[in-house]
Amino acid sequence: MSYLLALDQGTTSSRAIIFNEQGKVQATAQREIHISTPHSGWVEQDAQEIWTTQIAVVQQALASARILAKDIKTIGLTNQRETTVVWDKRNGKPLAPAIVWQDRRATEWCNRLLQQNLQQTIQQKTGLLIDPYFSAGKLVWLLENIEGLRDLAQQGHVAFGTVDSWLMWNLTQGAEHVIEASNASRTMLMNLQAQAWDEELLELFNIPKSVLPQIIASDSYMADTATGLLGANIPIMGILGDQQSALFGQSCFEVGSAKNTYGTGCFMLFNTGHKVQFSHNKLLSTLAWQCHEKTTYALEGSVFMAGAIVQWLRDGLGIIQNSREVEQLACQVKDTDGVVLVPAFTGLGAPHWDSDARALLCGMSRGTNKAHIARAALESIAFQVSDVLMAMQSDITHPLKELRVDGGASSNDMLMQFQADILNVPVLRPKMLESTAWGAAAMAGLKAGVFSSMSDISASWQLERAFEPNMNQDQRQFHLSKWQTALKRAKSDI
Repeated sequence: MSYLLALDQGTTSSRAIIFNEQGKVQATAQREIHISTPHSGWVEQDAQEIWTTQIAVVQQALASARILAKDIKTIGLTNQRETTVVWDKRNGKPLAPAIVWQDRRATEWCNRLLQQNLQQTIQQKTGLLIDPYFSAGKLVWLLENIEGLRDLAQQGHVAFGTVDSWLMWNLTQGAEHVIEASNASRTMLMNLQAQAWDEELLELFNIPKSVLPQIIASDSYMADTATGLLGANIPIMGILGDQQSALFGQSCFEVGSAKNTYGTGCFMLFNTGHKVQFSHNKLLSTLAWQCHEKTTYALEGSVFMAGAIVQWLRDGLGIIQNSREVEQLACQVKDTDGVVLVPAFTGLGAPHWDSDARALLCGMSRGTNKAHIARAALESIAFQVSDVLMAMQSDITHPLKELRVDGGASSNDMLMQFQADILNVPVLRPKMLESTAWGAAAMAGLKAGVFSSMSDISASWQLERAFEPNMNQDQRQFHLSKWQTALKRAKSDI
């Protein structure tokens, strides 16, 4: 039997998962990555640690599965998007910390672009809104603030990339400086229709073209892993940004199908087919994948804080010891007793896009305890997803019939039921929650001939549980109006 290896480089950890051809997990390995926040709104990682943890878990997973590298048919790679890495082309060493997608230090630069009325131009070109979330502002900040970086860039020595670029460089020991198309679509530098770097934007942002990687298709065979790295040269045949990979892994191949991933953040993607659909409700138009020489697009709503809220309950407030305890604690009370949490710790994402909004915990009384706060934290995830879905429903002609879910927090039954109740659509949880890793592995498997078509991949999707809405309209409206009131108070414009 041949195996598929997925490298899943996420915000909080690097993982490696080995699948068989039926999509069954054979082995998994995971290592946490340190996140540092040196200033308010800054979020950084060590690029070298991203690489060393990623290669370590590959070796760990191979040992755990008791197979050799030569038994792996192909590698699929998926990664946290927008996170920005710059390194020296001559020696492969990072020239600055990796700036994580949650980082807000480019807010001032974004505000200057907004004041120049460039929102419409940038949205038409890239499908994105002007926000520090995307890689362009992070790269501009690095060029302007890291001493000597711009000079080095002008001499042609600097490589820029998202995490897929950085991993590909290291997996091939400097042979390939590439970026996959779905990742490139998140930089605010790629023209979405042309799938090429936009010359006008590069000039406007004063970014030297020499730093940019080559844009490749999601199902590109670019190279094998470098000799001596893993004990065999394994072809890398599939790369996808993590959210697009989850859409692919959930078999959302039909126009109108959608998934929501509950990870560090929350990301809802809706397949819009082979045409770019622009949003009138502050959602993002994004490239889903390039496969079989065809481009598929999606509408996306990005929520910055989901699983990260549970981490805050654990590390910031200390009211739980580990993340798994949150559901048990939240279920100790039947409701939040009026407590609402707006988790705008790093601003608000879609559909509000308010980078200056700040978190708010309100509605507390003398009777409020940690169970109410835990329940309010979980409900805040569902409310944010509801805001995104309402915006999405306004942009699309046919209503969403179901929502496929994945990611760590999708195993939380209380949250999934509340999500179905608030959205008023069935929430479908598959047996395999590793949709992100599976998407990259399946894309690589398709290219390698393990699967003959996408319908072979669809056949591996199996339902574990459907959460049907059972809340009446009055209750739903009561919850949503409480949320909207709290949301207004958290926004920066009051």
